[in-house]
Amino acid sequence: MPWAGCSVLVADSAALRTVRAKAAARPDVFVADVPAAAQSTRVYGDFLATVGRARTEEMEYCAVSIVGPRNPVDRIVGRLPLMP
Repeated sequence: MPWAGCSVLVADSAALRTVRAKAAARPDVFVADVPAAAQSTRVYGDFLATVGRARTEEMEYCAVSIVGPRNPVDRIVGRLPLMP
């Protein structure tokens, strides 16, 4: 989404899980998961199978993309630092 601009913030896996849960609970925020399986599988069918077996609570994330109104998104991400 380069035309919309985006900020890349840094978070550990626990913070990503928390941010994702808060964002997913809001109807005015869109969440796109980037599971770790996307980095470890080379065949799309294998990726779907790996992700399909994992429960949301067990999912390992490389990133989470959040799109929505600025104020709610700012509250969700808190004071996470920008990626250097």
